[in-house]
Formats: sequence, C-alpha cells, structure tokens
Amino acid sequence: MSNQPNVKGMARTLIAWLLAAVLAIGLIGCGDKQQKPQGSNDPAKTQDEQKNNQGDKPDEGKKDEAGSSTETQYPLTITDASGTEITFEKAPERVTSLAPSETEVLFAIGAGDQVVGVDKWSNYPEEAKSKPQVGSLDTNMEALLATEPDLVLASSSNKKVIDPIRELNIPLYFSNPRTLDEVFEKIKTMGLIMNRQEEAAKVIEKMQADKQKVVDAVKDAPKKRVYIEYNAGWTVGDGEFMDELIKLAGGTNVAAGESGWFQIDPEKIIEINPEVILYSEGERMDSILEEIKKRPGWDQIDAVKNGALYAIDENIISRVGPRLTDALLEAAKAIHPDLVK
Repeated sequence: MSNQPNVKGMARTLIAWLLAAVLAIGLIGCGDKQQKPQGSNDPAKTQDEQKNNQGDKPDEGKKDEAGSSTETQYPLTITDASGTEITFEKAPERVTSLAPSETEVLFAIGAGDQVVGVDKWSNYPEEAKSKPQVGSLDTNMEALLATEPDLVLASSSNKKVIDPIRELNIPLYFSNPRTLDEVFEKIKTMGLIMNRQEEAAKVIEKMQADKQKVVDAVKDAPKKRVYIEYNAGWTVGDGEFMDELIKLAGGTNVAAGESGWFQIDPEKIIEINPEVILYSEGERMDSILEEIKKRPGWDQIDAVKNGALYAIDENIISRVGPRLTDALLEAAKAIHPDLVK
C-alpha cells in the first residue's frame, strides 16, 4: 500500500469544505437582509423602517377611520397661489396674518395659539382682537418684524407687501380663492401646514353641509334677478366668490357679463330691474342702504318697491374663510325666504 497522500481525495474534501463555507456565508447574508438587530443605525434604512424595527409605527401620523393620515409629514412643500414653493421643516410656531380671512381660518382649525400678529381688521373670533397688530392694507414692516414670525399669511389685498416680505427671507403663504371649493382647499392646505388636518376637515365638513343645504333647497326654484352692493357704488361680476354665492343661492347676478369688482352704472341697474338687492353692512362700511334709497329712479326698482333689500354682515360676505357659507345661507334666505330658513 502506497504511503503517498491521496491527492484526489484531498482535493474533493477541500472543495466540499469551500462550498460549505460559501453556503454558510450566503445564509448569514440572507439572514442579515431579512432581520437586522432592533435599533440598527444602517444609513441605507429610512427612519420609518428603523422605527418599525424598534416596534414603532412608521412616521405617517395618526389615521382616521378611512385610513387617511391626520398628521402632517414634514418636510412639507406647498405651492401657493403666486406659484411660489414653500418648504416647511415642521409646523410653524409663530404665524402673523395680514388678512381677517386668514386669521379666522387659523383660529377655526385650532391654531390660534400660534398667531403672534394680525392685521387691523382681524376682529373675529374675540381672541384675535388681543393679538399685536401689524397695520392694515399697508403693512407696518417694523411691527411685522417685531412679531418674529416663521410664517406670514397674505391674501389678495396684501399684494403690495408680498415681495418686500419675501425679500426679508420670511416664509409667506399667499392665497386667492375665488370659489367656495377653492376656500375649502385653502382651509385644507392651512390645516396641512399647521398640522391641524383633523380640525380643518371638520371645518370643511360643516361648510360643505351648509352649501349642500342651500343647493338642495333651491334646486327647483326659479332664478331671481339679484343685485349685490358690497361697498357704496361697487358691485361684483363674473369670476368672484360673491358672484358664485348668488348663483348657489338661487339667483342670477345682474352684474354678470362684467368681470371682477367694478363701479356701477346706476341707470343700468334700473334697466335690469333686480328683484332682490343684497348689500353689506358693517362698522367700516358707508350706509349703503341710505345711498340706495336716495338714488334717482331706484324707487322704481322691484326690489326697492317690494322691500326686498337685505343686509349681510360685511365680515362674513367679504372674507374667504370659515364663515363664508354663513353668508351663503343669509343670501339664500333673502332670495328664497320660502325655501331656506
């Protein structure tokens, strides 16, 4: 019997050992992919994945019954009505509002504590009156800076100050809704920004219910000719929210055909002969009713002869915020009092 080593046998043994080692390494690698130790700091993993490994739910916020997120995930990027993108790393903690409508939305969605400044006309809710004021349409920039905002909210009445504020590197969100649906969308977006989605949804739900109540009530009613005067001698034509309110409330806007806000031709209103006149009334408004009564020839208008002149609080009829459907209800009661109570 030869004493020389069995080379072929040794080679087979070595190959078998190598295959076993490779297989073992592969199994270890598969096991690592399937289950890393809890609390792993693997940079390739997302934060949500790591929270899952720690026994937490992903950072997708609370869920409502339909499974939709009710908490905002940051960073959040929003494009406003001016086409400007704004990125929020977290919910704003100090917000200054330059318009009453935006102030009302903030308080309605439960973010009143984050309001650190308001415009002169922000008088609702009552708590808004105690906030520092930063001016009227012409914002006092020094007063604005003193509020140290991490977000400024502006509307169409603030167009002149939007660029100067942005030049100071202060985040500014601009909105300009012209329909009720766009108001709903604005409230939803502000709820998203402020991490108040659930509260915003409740506000929208109430407003949508108001709208539907009116639409259902007047759907079969004949359209009435309606004239609206929101400031002495001024009315509104196509493409604005007041025009839409008239239509939703079962009326036809006698100023249709014109666009936007414009000064009236009194003779033309006489010719059109509206059946209902709506006018705004408030502390900063001239007495529109007195103006209407003394205009030559207006005593022959059906609405005047029949006493169908109705005041609507200018704070609710002019603000694209959570009380706009209150104005819709008031308009519908004036136009179709037999149908809307």
